Amino acid sequence: MTSNSLRWPTAALLLAMSSFAMSEPITFTATQIAAWPTRSFEGETRYSLVTQTGQQVLQARAAGQASAKYLEREIDLAETPYLSWCWKVSGVYAGLDETTKAGDDYPARVYVVDKTGILPWQVEAVNYVWSSNRPVGNQWVNAFTDRAQLLALQSGDAYAGQWVAEVRDVRKDFAMLFGSQPDELTGVALMSDGDNAGGDATAWFSGLRFSSSSESPDCPGE
Repeated sequence: MTSNSLRWPTAALLLAMSSFAMSEPITFTATQIAAWPTRSFEGETRYSLVTQTGQQVLQARAAGQASAKYLEREIDLAETPYLSWCWKVSGVYAGLDETTKAGDDYPARVYVVDKTGILPWQVEAVNYVWSSNRPVGNQWVNAFTDRAQLLALQSGDAYAGQWVAEVRDVRKDFAMLFGSQPDELTGVALMSDGDNAGGDATAWFSGLRFSSSSESPDCPGE
């Protein structure tokens, strides 16, 4: 066997190992998210670490406030296109028209951001929301800016008090909502807000991660 024939399998193995390493999941623990910077819109949502069924999770309580836990970080969607997490809400807001500024409140939301230019407002954001009354699968433009699109993954209080697992192909959602397919994200955030209508709700989050797998996460208690 020649030296070249030995070299090629080795190179292929190194390439495979490199690809595997690049696609390792990017996981955010509740403790890490609690330490993310806070972006306040109206007052401060109260974020705290609590234990449920023996697992530490992030609790978000909004009583007429709105602030987000936001992380600026590049996420390679070619390597880790799937975003997954578990969430739970105490209840939803009655009587809101979520397509209006007065009704733009959600007991829980997770959103991802793609910076499309050098100016601060040149972004596109997909908001995954637990809607109070819009049907599951419904999508609409944020009442405050057309640079944010909302997608209802859960609706109403049928599953209030229960953990629900979510998995999203982020690039497909950007293509559906904006007609774009970004190679990377520049930020990820979560929040509970009730500032526009003065709502009071609590949400819990666990298992937030980006990965190459579409497998559902294990929620607390499972």
